[in-house]
Amino acid sequence: MSAGYALCPKGQGARVGAMADTPLDLTLDAAELTARLVDFPSESGTEEPLADAIESALRALPHLSVERYGNNVVARTGLGRAERVILAGHIDTVPIAGNVPSRLDEDGVLWGCGTCDMKAGVAVQLRIAATVPAPNRDLTFVFYDNEEVAAELNGLKHVAEAHPEWLEGDFAVLLEPSDGQVEGGCQGTLRVLLKTAGERAHSARSWMGANAIHAAAPILARLAEYKPRYPVIDGLEYREGLNAVGITGGVAGNVIPDECVVTVNFRYAPDRSPEEALAHVREVFADCGVTEFVVDDHSGAALPGLSHPAAAAFIEAVGGTPQPKYGWTDVSRFAALGVPAVNYGPGNPHLAHKRDERVEVAKILAGEERLRAWLTA
Repeated sequence: MSAGYALCPKGQGARVGAMADTPLDLTLDAAELTARLVDFPSESGTEEPLADAIESALRALPHLSVERYGNNVVARTGLGRAERVILAGHIDTVPIAGNVPSRLDEDGVLWGCGTCDMKAGVAVQLRIAATVPAPNRDLTFVFYDNEEVAAELNGLKHVAEAHPEWLEGDFAVLLEPSDGQVEGGCQGTLRVLLKTAGERAHSARSWMGANAIHAAAPILARLAEYKPRYPVIDGLEYREGLNAVGITGGVAGNVIPDECVVTVNFRYAPDRSPEEALAHVREVFADCGVTEFVVDDHSGAALPGLSHPAAAAFIEAVGGTPQPKYGWTDVSRFAALGVPAVNYGPGNPHLAHKRDERVEVAKILAGEERLRAWLTA
């Protein structure tokens, strides 16, 4: 990294990069640019200044056409290539936890909020946008807001609904942290509220009522005995899971409760449609005394798409062995648009959202160079 970035002893913080009120310098390498982005706070809902800076930096590049919708910026080449590839990443972070400004330690590790998830990936996008003016495939760069919060706020969702033509392409790479490995598709996530009913009574005369918490026992038993599937799709083994993630009930210490709610999360493989996933969960709990079944949240899965020629070429270029994506990511939104997509970005996903979030500089630089090699071969 350049002399503008301080090398700090491990465990000690120091200001690195410029302040957040200066323009983005796309001549910095991807690691330096990551530090710059981390020093540019952008918690979910506060991304406008960073979106402004990204838009300004991209509009200075004559080979790109740039559009903006809200705090979402889309830039595209128009070279008439046979294929169009989308590189996408979110610009928001979870709330800062005393981990801004960024710092670089003597082991070549960059620390700070968003280093892993996913300002390193955004930096790689920006570097490719700036340094590959004539790629072998037409490129679309998508920078979007509010990924870390409720699905209805997601910027990629808003762009897909308002301007789906901006997201047309043959293949997409979401630069979410994957530790420099290709992760195919993603699993779906369904959250339901299973309610049981009872009748209130004084606990000293419990026989006068019906305990809704006790009535939830069949739900818990069904969960305990559930055997998840491990389907193999495109050579990748996905691992489904059906789990209680919350339970609420009770009125007072001397009252038999008349309602209990068990919150259940189903993580399902991409060979199930959202409708099939919902039907499966209904079937599992059909005879468990559920009085009300409420869908609280649902985002569909995405198939790996590894058989697509562009995906095969991408995997060959970046190397490694593709892995399944167990969590949900916005590749699902691309799949819904008919665009096969994979996750590929620097950073260990296990470090995302942590107070000690960090990323290895070498992996940022390697990600930049591998993408450049794929797009210029």
